[in-house]
Amino acid sequence: MTPRVSVRRRIAARAGEWSAATPPLLRRVYAARDALDEAQARPRLAQLLPPDGMLGLDAAAALLAEAIAADRHIVVVGDFDCDGATACALGVRGLRLLGARRVSHAVPNRVTHGYGLSPSLVEALAALEPDLLVTVDHGIACNAGVAAARARGWQVLVTDHHLPGEVLPDADVIVDPNQPGDRFPSKVLAGVGVMFYVLLALRRHLRAQGAFAEAIPDLGVLLDLVAVGTVADLVPLDANNRALVAAGLRRLRTGQGCAGLNALAEVSRRGLGRLTAADIGYAIAPRLNAAGRLEDMALGIECLLTDDARQAREIATTLDEINSERRAVQQQMTDEAEAAVACVALGEAVPVGLCLHDPDWHPGVVGLVASKLKERLHRPVIAFAPSEPGSDSLRGSARSIPGFHIRDALADVAARHPGLVERFGGHAMAAGLSLRADRFDAFRDAFQAVVAATLPPELLGAEVLSDGPLEAGDFVRANAEALRDGGPWGQGFPEPQFDGEFDVLGWRVVGERHLKLELGTDGARLNAIHFGGWDGVQPPSRMRIAYRLEPDDYRGGDAIQLVVVHREMA
Repeated sequence: MTPRVSVRRRIAARAGEWSAATPPLLRRVYAARDALDEAQARPRLAQLLPPDGMLGLDAAAALLAEAIAADRHIVVVGDFDCDGATACALGVRGLRLLGARRVSHAVPNRVTHGYGLSPSLVEALAALEPDLLVTVDHGIACNAGVAAARARGWQVLVTDHHLPGEVLPDADVIVDPNQPGDRFPSKVLAGVGVMFYVLLALRRHLRAQGAFAEAIPDLGVLLDLVAVGTVADLVPLDANNRALVAAGLRRLRTGQGCAGLNALAEVSRRGLGRLTAADIGYAIAPRLNAAGRLEDMALGIECLLTDDARQAREIATTLDEINSERRAVQQQMTDEAEAAVACVALGEAVPVGLCLHDPDWHPGVVGLVASKLKERLHRPVIAFAPSEPGSDSLRGSARSIPGFHIRDALADVAARHPGLVERFGGHAMAAGLSLRADRFDAFRDAFQAVVAATLPPELLGAEVLSDGPLEAGDFVRANAEALRDGGPWGQGFPEPQFDGEFDVLGWRVVGERHLKLELGTDGARLNAIHFGGWDGVQPPSRMRIAYRLEPDDYRGGDAIQLVVVHREMA
């Protein structure tokens, strides 16, 4: 089953005010994203939102300052995704930079401990004898784990960005811009962004105490980690997040990133000098995430914490190998999932809310499977796997489409069927949950009922947003480079793409799955590639396509190429 796809052109706002250095095409793209001048299009760190208004931030700074002054043992507890790993490394590096002498870190094992600060992880942490736990990218839903830690006499600072449940954990301090009563203007910080603000507040607190006899520590040296975690977590790139990501990218491009990120760029064959947010999302982040999916994210965090370039390269090479294994596992699981969908849909429509489970699937990869099927079928998808081999507990990863809040849907299911879902949490577009294996059928039916009752049918059609057509004279290297460098692009500030009708002058299949095209328009001959676009059917002589205009660095010189994202008969 393939969802209907429509191409809709963005409507640009008024022209705006620009310097001569901003090409007309880029001005048009910015205006279509409601950015009407340089400051809105490319926000700088000077425009960063002040910490004022983030609930709990001052209390967190005071708690950390007291721990540093008393030489207490602070343990930063990370998470097993890229946001959680970068936030953990940021916390450790930042606290040491601000004077903490006893800082260590820990991260849950996906199979052994489950998600976040669980009671089993608290039990494992006892050997470290912590005085203060600092959770990053989790904790707002870890009520039992926080209670277990507090029962041992430990202090707990929760830093998170996920949506809270009805009851908050009984932590000493909670910093989460999405908690009730928080007045911080941006609600889309990633976990690493929240921790960065905690460090900013701590530095301000320590400076007021006269703690810095010499130079004030520069937290800007940590922005490479903030950039990677923010892009990887797919949070919307509002002006605040764009300022953080752009600053981090500048450090990476000038070789000032940490040794681990430099090494990850190297093994993924991405040149630092032209690194983009897309390179983070498609090359660096998957290699970090692979450790948490198939092995242990402790390896990924070690890569981000080492200052030894040789050790960083060794770890990055290992992560690259794990990522190759992850891709193979993901492909097999996705093929099995698509076969299951074909069986489900035999003679009837695919459910508007799809739940899939296989006892042999890996819990670290179900999120990627759900994402792939969501993209193909354009409907909410939840994929489940046993929490560990032979377990009677399932872990599910949910992915949604724009306009349907998946965490709220899970909350609706939990409210209608008390006890059916053991725990859940997440965002509008992605969530996680756990339940008993013998309750999968009941959950599937309940979830499908909620989706059927609340999802407007018009949302089931995929939509490609276009910045309109390009003229023959627009297909030049200067425009392609301006578009590439005009970001950071990402969620909420999407990468520019255009549409138009083209003659198909030639085509061939490359790498078995990709379609290489030679296109013509108004006398111009253009190279194009549609990754994963070979469907076994010869392209028509004329097509309408949606595409990105990119420099063709492989051919070099003035070469450009169109990267096709959608095609249909003209």
